[in-house]
Amino acid sequence: MSILNLPHAVPKVLLFDWHATLVDTHDAMYYAVNDVLPRLEALGLMDRIISPEECKTIDDAKLVIYIRQYLKLHPKVVEARKISRTDIFEILFGSDEEAKHTAHQEFHHAYRNHYGKVTPFEEAFAGVLAELKEMDVTLGVLTNRDREFMEHEIDAVGDSGWRHFFDTMVCGDDVTKRKPAPDSIHKALQNLTVEAGPGTWYIGDSTTDTIAAKRAGVTNVFYNGAGWDQAWLDKIFPDTIRHPYKPDAVVNNSLELLDMVKKFVMP
Repeated sequence: MSILNLPHAVPKVLLFDWHATLVDTHDAMYYAVNDVLPRLEALGLMDRIISPEECKTIDDAKLVIYIRQYLKLHPKVVEARKISRTDIFEILFGSDEEAKHTAHQEFHHAYRNHYGKVTPFEEAFAGVLAELKEMDVTLGVLTNRDREFMEHEIDAVGDSGWRHFFDTMVCGDDVTKRKPAPDSIHKALQNLTVEAGPGTWYIGDSTTDTIAAKRAGVTNVFYNGAGWDQAWLDKIFPDTIRHPYKPDAVVNNSLELLDMVKKFVMP
């Protein structure tokens, strides 16, 4: 298990990201993003894309340059299946919340034409969630996806859906600001009548999830399902003044997460 720092608080609440953490919906997501990108000019967003010099990494700058030129994702980005549409919009528009909101809204219109198929990101995840459910731990799921789609996807995954695993579910259109804003985490904790603190662990696969967790004041466990090496993790979490957020721990799969939780609740 790859650990930056073992979380220092017993987990009472585990909140999970949905796409690319619990489930795989990459195909529909990338189809929808590639429907949105040719419409950036019509949406008034082309001039709001940040300059390559403002990007956090060279790879982010390459993505910005390619999208500016071709208005689509590079085939290697799609093939790698390692970046979410939320991260894509964060890279393109930086701190421009209005531009990101417009892009997300257009994405949801496009996603309606592609969504439906949803598979577990790992075969082991259903068993892991069931075992966590048997412990004295509350489970929740958060997503930037609109409720229209999430209501379908959570019932379509696995043999009989995964809704029964979770005590709360917060969707992108349930809050004013989507991740990396902390609103979704705060909303979930409000639903559970729990105060934000290190006893809540938020498990997600992206820098967006890490930022949201840190802004919300909860523990972040980075789910490295994409298989990033340590050099890449150091690159995306540089721990600088401009980019100060980094996870409290990193797990490479669901069984590592389960083992970590057991170390706290079943000593």
